[in-house]
Amino acid sequence: MADGSITKRCGCRQNGRRLGAQCPKLRRGNGWNPHHGTWRYQLELPLDAGHARRQLRRTGFDTREAAAAERDHARALLGLAGRDEIQRRRIADLLQACKPHQPLPDRDHVARRIRADVPADTRLTLGEYLAEWITNRVRLAPATRRSYQDHITKYWTPHLGQVALQELTAAHIESVFATIEARNDEIRAAKASPVKEIRDAVKGIRTVGDASQQRILATLRKALNDARRLYHHKLVDHNPAESVELASGRPPRPRLWTDAAVNRWRRTRQRPSPVMVWTPVQAGQFLDFAEAEDPELYALFDVAIHRGPRRGELCGLHDYDVDLEAAAITITGQRTSVGYQVIEKGVKSAAGDRIVDLGDETVTSLRRYLFRRAAWKVVAGDAWADSDIFFVRKRDGQPWHPETVTGRFDRLVERSGLPPVRFHDLRHIAATLMLAAGASIKEIQDTLGHSSYKMTADIYTSVLAELKKTTAEATIKLIPRRNRPKAA
Repeated sequence: MADGSITKRCGCRQNGRRLGAQCPKLRRGNGWNPHHGTWRYQLELPLDAGHARRQLRRTGFDTREAAAAERDHARALLGLAGRDEIQRRRIADLLQACKPHQPLPDRDHVARRIRADVPADTRLTLGEYLAEWITNRVRLAPATRRSYQDHITKYWTPHLGQVALQELTAAHIESVFATIEARNDEIRAAKASPVKEIRDAVKGIRTVGDASQQRILATLRKALNDARRLYHHKLVDHNPAESVELASGRPPRPRLWTDAAVNRWRRTRQRPSPVMVWTPVQAGQFLDFAEAEDPELYALFDVAIHRGPRRGELCGLHDYDVDLEAAAITITGQRTSVGYQVIEKGVKSAAGDRIVDLGDETVTSLRRYLFRRAAWKVVAGDAWADSDIFFVRKRDGQPWHPETVTGRFDRLVERSGLPPVRFHDLRHIAATLMLAAGASIKEIQDTLGHSSYKMTADIYTSVLAELKKTTAEATIKLIPRRNRPKAA
């Protein structure tokens, strides 16, 4: 009985009693009737936790060979535990938990769990693994950890959290991105709706673009690669995220707010591209408005528009980083936020550690700012915080929270009546101004701190073409004509 028995029985009844293995129709001569009854096996299992005897009984097999194959598979699973009686009991628990007609666990799957010291009778889900991975198994910068956590919380756990880690497939993963795209379509349709209530319902809600989807996939890919590497292929033997292909994920190229684009935006409130940049004239209009309406942050906006440092780089500038005699700033770090917590860290890459030259007007703007800052300090008195951060708040000298800078900028843009841009787009505007002034792509790369020439060229080729077209149109309008030809 220890090796397991194989028998045949049927569901026939006589006088209300099931005949089972005693049914005469099961036999045909000296052999079994192949057209009646089904095969079953019974296997003795290790005693349960209460030391009670138990058996694995499975039925419904069409052939004796099929019943014998599954019985032998069950015996092989128990054999994985060797002499470890606790592990044998866990495997037996796993076998008994299988519902009728449900396949027994895969041998390699159980073997991986035993090698990884994961109880064989538990079902490790993707959600459970990701929760443990993001908490204990990976060393990350705070901003990267926050990004990974957001992807896990918003996408992977809600959609696939209950899928067994070892059962995860590329089809599962692709279904998540299909759901994301379906939601994107809903948002786009709502934003384009003629009904104000429908548009208001998605106000401020963004679609998940190609680049963001690539980052979401990269989070899962990293987690599953770690499942192989950290556990030496014991938890998963392949990474299904590796075979999932998404759109290129190339960031959208900046587009210029031409007159036609502005007119269309005023009619429809739709942007031609997620990344839009002001023309030099529009940038000047914003700086004039900011100087009058927000003198506290005007100098920061001036540097951002003319030279293009990142928000964190501006908020993290120290007094010793600003040399107005040399007309230059030195960028070595940044002050950014994770969640809403401010952290200081180094620049994004080696190319980001740079010296940026300043124009005369920007130097004048910064000198005026320092004069005002000195006056603010006198008024604040003991409430003033003597930090060495260059751009600080008027009321107490505290460094700016990066999110506050963005909020102030967004409100200024809205009040100015100019077409909308994001604070990060000021980097693109700075590049546009440099292009208009005849700067080379290499100069722009160095000023913005891009890591590669190709990236800079790829980003600004489209802006340069639009800028040339806009300049050509403006040049035509400078020439007075009595009867100006109309466009065809």
